Amino acid sequence: MEESPAWEPEPWGSSGGWPAPREARTGPGPPSPLPTSGPSLSSVLNELPSAATLRFRGPGVLPWGALEEKDRQRSIQAFAESAPKEMQEPCPSRELPWPMQARRAHRQRHARDQVAQGSGSRTAHWALLLRRSKEKVREGLRTVQPWAWTLKRIGGQFGAGTESYFSLLRFLLLLNALASVLTICMILLPTWLEGAPPGPPAPNASSLCGFYNPRPQGLVAFATQLFNLLSGEGFLEWSPLFYGFYPPRPHLAITYLCFVFAIGLLYLLLILHRSVSGLKQTLLAESGALTSYSHRVFSAWDFGLSGEVHVRLRQRIIHYELQVELEEAVVRRRAAVRTLGQEATVWLVRLLLNLLVFALLGAAFYGVYWATGATVELQERPLVQEMPLLKLVVDYLPSIFISMVNFVLPPVFSLIAPLEGYTRSRQIVFILLRTVFLRLASLVVLLLSLWNQITCAGDADAVACKTCGYNYKELPCWETRLGQEMYKLLLFDLLTGLAVILLIQFPRKLLCGLCPGALGRFARTQEFQVPDEVLGLIYAQTVVWVGSFFCPLLPLLNTAKFLLLFYLKKLTLFSTCSPASRTFRASTVNFFFPLVLLLGLAISAVPVLYSIFLIPPSKLCGPFRGQSSIWAEIPNSICTLPQTVQNFLFFLGTQAFAVPLLLISSILMAYTVALANSYGRLISELKHQIETEAQNKVFLAQRAVALSSANGTL
Repeated sequence: MEESPAWEPEPWGSSGGWPAPREARTGPGPPSPLPTSGPSLSSVLNELPSAATLRFRGPGVLPWGALEEKDRQRSIQAFAESAPKEMQEPCPSRELPWPMQARRAHRQRHARDQVAQGSGSRTAHWALLLRRSKEKVREGLRTVQPWAWTLKRIGGQFGAGTESYFSLLRFLLLLNALASVLTICMILLPTWLEGAPPGPPAPNASSLCGFYNPRPQGLVAFATQLFNLLSGEGFLEWSPLFYGFYPPRPHLAITYLCFVFAIGLLYLLLILHRSVSGLKQTLLAESGALTSYSHRVFSAWDFGLSGEVHVRLRQRIIHYELQVELEEAVVRRRAAVRTLGQEATVWLVRLLLNLLVFALLGAAFYGVYWATGATVELQERPLVQEMPLLKLVVDYLPSIFISMVNFVLPPVFSLIAPLEGYTRSRQIVFILLRTVFLRLASLVVLLLSLWNQITCAGDADAVACKTCGYNYKELPCWETRLGQEMYKLLLFDLLTGLAVILLIQFPRKLLCGLCPGALGRFARTQEFQVPDEVLGLIYAQTVVWVGSFFCPLLPLLNTAKFLLLFYLKKLTLFSTCSPASRTFRASTVNFFFPLVLLLGLAISAVPVLYSIFLIPPSKLCGPFRGQSSIWAEIPNSICTLPQTVQNFLFFLGTQAFAVPLLLISSILMAYTVALANSYGRLISELKHQIETEAQNKVFLAQRAVALSSANGTL
């Protein structure tokens, strides 16, 4: 581009080259050593990479150096007018490069100055107080957040991936504690406020749907009581722990059903909130905006830290983040230089390994289905009924098989993942996907097997299901039976975890420390396996979601289990585990963990909703006995309301309400998508502008070096 004669900067040398030194501009002094000839500033600026984009800005945009005199005076006047305002309005505290205490003091001082000057209206004053109150509440919540220091210590010593496991465990513990409080308020209290619940059915009581005698008669041995405690039978079967205990009272039935939908909606909202916050971190990490080494080196340090312990923890966290970036950069560099033959070999290996994974999963699912069917056949044999211990083993046969599969196959998946040639974070995602498919699908197979037993494989005309709509001969109270299965799965999962810690991990640590030879190297120091542990949490939580309708106190039991598990895993981590030799980015799993939780919540909602809407409730137990379906209690209760309320509620279930709601939702969704796309284009343009500015700086540096070399000056 040619040089524009419209502007000649005065502060620059007589030839319009580089600027004169400070002495030449402020007063007399020694002569300037700078060159006396060279290109003008406008010609250099016109050669910038960003100047090439002028043709895209429209016909009214002037090139570099073509600023008119009126515009220059106008800009100087605007600067003079805005300077006092900027001096009166100091920079926000959060933008100052100060420690947190200094920022807080600056904010408080600025607020006192505003109050002293009497500036602002009464509304602004109350808005300021409200904003400060919100900040104090948030700070208070962060202060009372349980195990905050423990999580920070774990993240500094073992990496952010291990910290994400304990963060998820704390989140699930709080969810179960909240569900336990709602269970007590909406189910237990209404049960006793309306009077003492009636006892179990009489031994000789019978109906068209058979008889139900949950409590054994006569003297019961201690061993039998212990086995009943583990299996949920006997004295536990007719207790507040299970569905069949609650009496058929209209108000209790409504609160029982409303509890299920309320707690499900609460679970959904809290998990979505956590997923959205994790999604922001994942998008930033995957976009490359926060994964550059310059960000880790110049912006990752917290200057508000005090104390040697906090400083060392922060150093370790930055060390792990840099280690993740370097490892993934090596993998990507290797993938970029692969030849076509090497790429084909990698994809062939991945195909064969995935076929092996599908074969293992298919064998595991068939085994769970076989174990569930064999349990019913073995329970009818006289030998099993005479021996309580053998009966307990038969009752736990599906749980034993599921736990064995979940114990054996995840390590196999961990061995397969490194052979596929992915980055460490991608390997973690694939291990999680396969393991969650194994665990959740095993649970689905178990539920399908129980559904076959309850509904006679969906055949309503079968002899066993024709009278009552369910298999009343084998399962007189099928809701309690489902609750017992989930109770046994939860209890056996806890017992398995304790056995692994006490019988495998601690002896392995002792063997590694006492035997320095080949045996000690064989029992090398173990690492904390984040994918397996996380999927264990999600599996246990999914079991609770499935069983909370049939076993209302299951969230309370799971709260105690997770509380015990937190301290046991913490003890195991610091006592027997070493920092991982290969770390991974925590932002990916922080989004993926809640996503898998949502999948578990969706899977658990299917059997619960199917039971509520389609399977007839048991005729001899539960708050919905005598109804055609569990949901029928809701329309019956609506009919007792005033006519206006009835019309409104029934209108909500008609097409006249559903179709406009669907149209409005579609319009809002389309608007949201269009807005997101516009924001995405704006972000892309801003990123391109940042890249152009970086090219400008590189170009100017090159020109400065070239001109200095040409004139013999440095």
